[in-house]
Amino acid sequence: MRNPQNRDITGLLDYLVKSADESGEFILRSPEECGKYTAEGEAKWIETMNASETSATLVCEVDGKIAGNCEVVRHTQLKLRHRASIGVALTKEFWGLGIGTAMFQEMIQIAKGWDGVTQLELEFVEGNARARALYEKMGFRIVGVRPDAFRMKDGSLRNEYIMMLKLEL
Repeated sequence: MRNPQNRDITGLLDYLVKSADESGEFILRSPEECGKYTAEGEAKWIETMNASETSATLVCEVDGKIAGNCEVVRHTQLKLRHRASIGVALTKEFWGLGIGTAMFQEMIQIAKGWDGVTQLELEFVEGNARARALYEKMGFRIVGVRPDAFRMKDGSLRNEYIMMLKLEL
């Protein structure tokens, strides 16, 4: 795991499409929407993320391939500065190897290092039992639901669950 670098751009673009395709109904982006990502856009994203004082982004590289990425973002408004959002995604060939757990552990440690952050938040789509199990293993608990938050390609609707982890300071 490390900060993304410009040498990762091609791998990141491939990863974005592959993870969207493999995680289809459980990830926000759809494969057909990934055409909006460009090398120039990824370079700007890398520069912005690596310079940020309110977010941290890591990529996981395995044998020269981008296996996944993770991000934690601290809210900046005064009334929300105690909260941070976290997200992790991996391509399918790297599922079940402990990489997601390791990425979560690293993101949690980063958030604990931010002054005043006392809770981490994330969301997952109804039916994503694999993600839910990982999040619960990391100590997250469901605190809310957004009914019918996702419209699937077949027209069906799925709930989105909100989870939170209280950080011990």
